[in-house]
Amino acid sequence: MRSDRIKKGTERAPSRSLLYATGVTESAMRNPFIAVISSFTDIIPGHIGFRDLERAIEKGIHTGGGQAFLSSVPGVCDGIAMGHKGMHYSLPTRDLIADMIECVVEAHAFDGMVMLTNCDKITPGMLMASARLDIPTVVVTAGPMMAGVHRQRRRSLVRDTFEAVGQVQAGLMSCAEMTALEKEACPGPGSCSGMYTANTMACVTESMGMSMAGCATSLAVSGKSRRIAFDSGVAVLDLVRKKITARSMMSLEAFENAITIDLAMGGSTNTALHIPAIAHEAGVKLPLEAFDKLGRKTPQICSIRPGGEDFIEDIEYAGGIPAVMKELKQFIHDAPTVSGVSTHKIIGKARNQNRVVIRSAGKPYKPEGALCVLRGNLAPEGAVVKQSAITPEMMKFKGKAVCFNSEEAAMAKVMAGKVKAGQVVIVRYEGPKGGPGMREMLAPTSAIAGMGLQNSVALITDGRFSGGTRGPCIGHVSPEAMEGGPIALVKNGDIIEIDIPKRKIDLRVSKAELKKRAAKWRKPKAKIKKGYLVRYAQTVTSAAQGAVHKNKICD
Repeated sequence: MRSDRIKKGTERAPSRSLLYATGVTESAMRNPFIAVISSFTDIIPGHIGFRDLERAIEKGIHTGGGQAFLSSVPGVCDGIAMGHKGMHYSLPTRDLIADMIECVVEAHAFDGMVMLTNCDKITPGMLMASARLDIPTVVVTAGPMMAGVHRQRRRSLVRDTFEAVGQVQAGLMSCAEMTALEKEACPGPGSCSGMYTANTMACVTESMGMSMAGCATSLAVSGKSRRIAFDSGVAVLDLVRKKITARSMMSLEAFENAITIDLAMGGSTNTALHIPAIAHEAGVKLPLEAFDKLGRKTPQICSIRPGGEDFIEDIEYAGGIPAVMKELKQFIHDAPTVSGVSTHKIIGKARNQNRVVIRSAGKPYKPEGALCVLRGNLAPEGAVVKQSAITPEMMKFKGKAVCFNSEEAAMAKVMAGKVKAGQVVIVRYEGPKGGPGMREMLAPTSAIAGMGLQNSVALITDGRFSGGTRGPCIGHVSPEAMEGGPIALVKNGDIIEIDIPKRKIDLRVSKAELKKRAAKWRKPKAKIKKGYLVRYAQTVTSAAQGAVHKNKICD
């Protein structure tokens, strides 16, 4: 066992003494040592119920014959961090989490891990760590929040709080109604109830084979989620004994399964950052084009908020991810999972209980997957858009650019009513380096939608969007402005043309003019000049590469 290096041999007497001090018994010293990596915090709704799940995992580990040790990593709630300085720190925590887990697990020579997670950057950070460490690992995503209810209608965070801001500003809603909504939209524990980034990553994790069947959609308030947590603790010991490591699950086929489920369910554009980053750690080549290649043939068979009207709880009641995979069997590779049961065997036992919520591949909501990759002279290395959240009339759009060098500047104009129909809002210097940290733009996109402009205004950024964004919002534009990418050269009044069916995004300015502008461009001063984000900006790569870090020594 890996843990023998800290507990076997005469020279390890000091280590054993310290372990005995923690309460480890002499008999338990012979058992596999399993890290329970939790991201419990009181400030994220998706994580406030973790104490119960930590106990369930611990019981499962001990039942399976292991010794559990709890360790923790921090988390950021994107919804709370949104729209101010805090969002600079969200994406960077993903890589910090991976690094911290690596340090703790390697320092203490754990034999395996159970990771307890739920929200946006924490889940991919944990998956990155599991791929990097390549030891037996099971991931437990703690489950979605139930939908809120107000005036006998189900409610969600984005539609009923973020977009309510724009409605109040436009005089379409009273402040009293907004106050009522904000108290009901998020009724309790769990990840936000739509197909936003947290739930998308949970579905990705399960379909990749890294969590137990049914885990992704099991409601946070349910006994089922506790049973899955217990079973995950038992399962990791089986993986340890069989020497089945994380990379045994993380094959190219597993990543393609994850992307397919993401596309079919209308998932978040953030997966175009996270899945390639996880694949990078696993040593699997997964270019951005994989999303578009799979998206062309994968039908969208679910219609969940923000693009649709269903909630994650509807997917759970219809049969969960196994039922989604069953309808997509022709597109799903037969791959191993941490449960010891392959994906096709899981599909064989699955039942679709509601063919309105989970449609068949032959009668989809839309013939193509939710995400697609655009290219053109504005985004030579690619940009990402959630086409499932765009109305048909906005799939092709041409408009005049109005440029902002920060999210705050754009938000101020939106809230002042200065953004008009027919415009293309450019928000730049918000990429991985320029932000730094590649902030999400949910505040301005939700305000635009709340004002009823989502079918007449496009937004383009080198930053990124929340999984809750809807409308023609194109993010991850690469190269980013801070690297002198074409988005830095756009001027107010320039014509920008978007053609999503053709996967094109072009700035209607001549090559000669762009060359002149590039010669005059000067890299602006960094927005943040101290702390972790300075180091982050120096090593992070582009969004097209998953915003991973240059952390390998070159030959």
